[in-house]
Amino acid sequence: MWCISPHHGRSYIIGRNKEGKYIVSKGNGLSYSQHNFLNTGELGDDTFGLLLLQDAIRDFNVGLEVEQLGVKTNHMEYVIQLEHEIALSNGHILKPILLQYSVECPFRICDASFPEYSSIIKDEINKWEKYNVSGVDKSHLVAANVLLHNLKVLHTHNILHNAINAQNYTWALELLDFEIACSPTYPYEKEDDDRHVKDYFSREIVYTYEIINYIAHYLNEPISYQEIDDLFKSYGFDLSSLK
Repeated sequence: MWCISPHHGRSYIIGRNKEGKYIVSKGNGLSYSQHNFLNTGELGDDTFGLLLLQDAIRDFNVGLEVEQLGVKTNHMEYVIQLEHEIALSNGHILKPILLQYSVECPFRICDASFPEYSSIIKDEINKWEKYNVSGVDKSHLVAANVLLHNLKVLHTHNILHNAINAQNYTWALELLDFEIACSPTYPYEKEDDDRHVKDYFSREIVYTYEIINYIAHYLNEPISYQEIDDLFKSYGFDLSSLK
């Protein structure tokens, strides 16, 4: 098992498949501190390092749904419950849940903060040219088109990811982690509303903009906010409507 960075928390690389994709297992305990998990108490059984069964199932099902819709994402493989029991500080007993999926690139956008990964990230960025259908001359604009395509597909189908940020996109531009997402097929239930702060769709537009900005600055590319605003508008996201 290999953990790339503390940003990944409870996710580890456990191998590669025949297609060369990385196999990731999620819910294996903390990648930092001397403790396997930490329960802070304010969210019930939600525990740093662990994965709850209902969250794993939601992650798996919504992930498969968005993959079928053409969103660039990971490929879900299975959810498994272990027989080992863990006693939480609130007195509840849990059996650990593991979610396994395959992904083109295991490095998240936020992993750019680790200089030792710069050459690997550069290799991934060089692969973006296959998405450059518009012939743009800046890599962050290529990435922006992929991210906005993903967002357009999600919102067109009334799917809320609810955690779009630099930690949940890989450098292969794959959107990950759907454990607090919702869709018409897998809507929130009251328990989910009580456990999660439900963001609005408009926030995901701004969060996507922040990721594009992050990429541009990491690549040291000059960014034109007029150009980016116009690109958002071409995908149906008119930022002036949010003023």
